[in-house]
This record gives sequence, structure tokens and C-alpha cells, in this order.
Amino acid sequence: MDVIRVQNEQEMSEKAASLLFQQIQQKPHTVLGLATGGTPKGTYRVFVQKAEKENIDLSHVTTFNLDEYVGLLPSDTHSYHYYMDEHFFQPLRLDKEQTYLPRGDAPDIEQETKRYEQLITQHGGMDVQLLGIGENGHIGFNEPGTSFSSRTHVVDLNESTRQANARYFESLQAVPKQAVTMGIATIMGSRQIVLLASGERKQEAMKRLLEGDIDESFPASILKKHPYVTIIADKKALSLVSYKDMVRG
Repeated sequence: MDVIRVQNEQEMSEKAASLLFQQIQQKPHTVLGLATGGTPKGTYRVFVQKAEKENIDLSHVTTFNLDEYVGLLPSDTHSYHYYMDEHFFQPLRLDKEQTYLPRGDAPDIEQETKRYEQLITQHGGMDVQLLGIGENGHIGFNEPGTSFSSRTHVVDLNESTRQANARYFESLQAVPKQAVTMGIATIMGSRQIVLLASGERKQEAMKRLLEGDIDESFPASILKKHPYVTIIADKKALSLVSYKDMVRG
């Protein structure tokens, strides 16, 4: 793991956006794995600004999102379809044919997981997968206890995850109880993984990730077995990490 310590969330976003930008410059047909939530929002904002300024050709880029809530229509303002349209796809004027997300409103949700996994396979997997990390160590919506061999699947969201995401809904009761998510094995099939972490709420998770054992009770721990992981985290997120020699910046 390459751990880059930055001063704050803004610097984290700038470094992550630059990494994605360089990847596309080097490989125009890049397949990007994308995340949602509060952590990558700044990265998308900086990337959009950089793309407009430097007029990069994105016409050959393909994107796959990590997850989506079960039961939400793509037009629902709480859906990740809506989030991605607002923060990334529409500002960059990407064609719908370039972007893929699981359908949380699919009539047969189990069939949808198989369809989505097959699409990822058909595109050769992700060149770069962007990740956040949950306070309980989840990546995507793979909660503690998820098999490291899992592929795209339906997951029951832990109460702690629903509480953490309640700030995006009118109430805790409105937060869906299930999601479709790429599996851990699907994520690990990415050629490069970039994990972002910012703020005091991620302190314990980052300490366990960097200093703890590899165990299914902490899904993100499997990233230690990936050959090419870059972690970009701010000082607050890394404040409890004891092994300072593993961190640069």
C-alpha cells in the first residue's frame, strides 16, 4: 500500500482527481470504478474543473459504480444514479452508454446482480477503482462478515451504515435497508485501487486498516493483498496510526 498523507479534504480531492486525470491521459479507453457519498464529492468537483480547463477527451471512458440502494428509481434524488448525474456525468457530458450503475429498482434484483457482474467482466474489469471506507470497514456496501470471494450481490445494510447515511435522507426510517453492491472479489479484480479517507470519523477505520489483521470482520483489510493500492488520507483520518514510517507526505 502506498499511503499519502495530505493536510485536508481539499488536498485529498485534488490529488485523487489528478490521479484519475493522468490515468485517462495515459489510457483514453480507461474503465473507471466510481464511488458515491460525501468523500469523493470533492474529487469529482475538482476533476470536472480540470477536465473543462484542459479540454480532455472523455469520449472513450467507461464508468462502473460500486453500488445502489434497492428500491430507488434512478430519478429518485436519493439514488446514486441521481448523485452521479449531478456531480459527474452531466457536468462532463458523458453519454449514457458510457456509464453503468446497478438498477436498484430492477424487478428481479438477484438477476440484476448477475447482469451487472457480467457487464463488468465484459469490459475487462476496472483500470482504477475509487473507494471510500466505512467506519466499520465496509468498502462499497460490503458489510463486516462479507466473504472475500463475493461478487456483485444484494446486501442487508448494517444499522450503523444506515445511521451514517441518514444525513442524506429525511429520516433514518427513509434510508433503504438493502443495496446492490460490487462484491469484494469484484473490487479486488481492479488493476489499481485508490482509497480516500478524510476526517476524525475515519480515524479508527484507518488505524485498523493499516495496523490490523486481514479478516472478513473488517472488509477493507483485504486491500492489503492487492498489488496496487494508493491511499490518500488527511491528517485527521491518519491521526491514530502508529506506524508513521508507512505514511509519506
